[in-house]
Amino acid sequence: MVAHPIAPWMFVGLVVCLLSGFPVAFALAAVATMFGIVGLIVGAFHPEFLLAMPQRVIGIFFNDNLLAIPFFTFMGMILERTGLAEEMLDALGRLLGRLRGGLAYAVILVGAVLAATTGTVSASVIAMGLISLPIMLRYGYDPRVATGVIAASGTLAQIIPPGLVLIVLAEQLEVPLGEIYRAVLWPALMLIAAYMLYVLALSFFAQKWVPAAPAEGCGAPMRTLLIRAATAALPPLALITMILASIYFGVATPSEGGAVGAVGALLIAAIKRRLSLRNLKQAMDTTGIICSCILFLVIGSSFFMLIFRGFDGHLWIESLLQHLPGGATGFLIVINLLIFVLAFFLDFFEIAFIVLPLITPIAEKMGINMVWLAALLAVNLQTSFMHPPFGIALFNLRSVAPPEIKTRDLYWGAVPFLLIQLTMVGLLAAFPGLVSTDKAGEAATDLELKLPTPNESEQAADPPVPTDGTSR
Repeated sequence: MVAHPIAPWMFVGLVVCLLSGFPVAFALAAVATMFGIVGLIVGAFHPEFLLAMPQRVIGIFFNDNLLAIPFFTFMGMILERTGLAEEMLDALGRLLGRLRGGLAYAVILVGAVLAATTGTVSASVIAMGLISLPIMLRYGYDPRVATGVIAASGTLAQIIPPGLVLIVLAEQLEVPLGEIYRAVLWPALMLIAAYMLYVLALSFFAQKWVPAAPAEGCGAPMRTLLIRAATAALPPLALITMILASIYFGVATPSEGGAVGAVGALLIAAIKRRLSLRNLKQAMDTTGIICSCILFLVIGSSFFMLIFRGFDGHLWIESLLQHLPGGATGFLIVINLLIFVLAFFLDFFEIAFIVLPLITPIAEKMGINMVWLAALLAVNLQTSFMHPPFGIALFNLRSVAPPEIKTRDLYWGAVPFLLIQLTMVGLLAAFPGLVSTDKAGEAATDLELKLPTPNESEQAADPPVPTDGTSR
């Protein structure tokens, strides 16, 4: 079995639509529809492929991973409007402000907590930019350091559970969401530590870039500051810990944990007396917009992959990758380089819904541990938010930064943190045991793994018409 010649042209058509600025979800559906009609006219595949699409849509609506998205998004939006970030940053800023780089440490720590509560990069970056950037500039921080720390801290929402990005990865790679949450725990903590070590290095070798805050800005005695910091950070940390622990230990599914988190966020907001109708409406509106966008992306991606497989496009992708030197290792190197380069031009969701469905079947056939691969790609895809010139975190920060901050400052400030993220990708690739999964050590050590031969691919291929109602 070989791929139909239309398959490569279908991929080219998608690239043209994306470059023209057409929305990704509708580009996927439009290209699939156009080439599906062409396929019917020329007899390239059976019409049963088109008839299978309603079953796929039904499968999407019954997907447990996707059901967790509105719960966690709503939880994050409610907590964001309780003044959580302002309270924590004020408390930690006063606690650590006496140190050189203290405000940067506070931004990283608050960014990590905010990432775990909001789950979205844009929300974290905008919130931290509005709150912390004016303070850092007022205390004399170098603009490149200040913007780089804020943008990098915001992108922690990419890898810290229960991030929206991790839910999308679980769906696209067909990996249980709870396993991904366990897998990214150590990489996330290591990334936070690496950011703080970079700030520590600056405090020794570039002291003028990260000065200590004035003594009068730190205010109360140390004991009072410690109590204030603990009180500000405790409610969200307790909520997130409870949710993740229930998921880790199998007490609750991700969707159940998300539902508990949404209720807990409402209770925290009510206790803080900030659960107004206005805040509730804003949270619901934002949640609806985000979930609708993701839903259309999932449906468009599913339709595109259905038609693409109808032309045996998966065989074309396999033929491109089956002669790579190094077996599984060579495949992983090429895929990670490809995703890194694509991130200069595409955002995370475009890569997740276009590229990942193409490589997932090949990775499975090569015996690569999919949980480990999910963690590796999560860190790699994190760079897509920091890439000059199209990184969404940089765009978000630019929208709230004061006019005196130059765009080049944003770009140069992002470079050191981008290098840190790439270093983490290399560490995860070299030491798979850093990922919390029983089979992580087997992920990339077998250099003898080969892609199946065409005959084996034909025997192992999925039935031509999916009828199980799943999303893929």
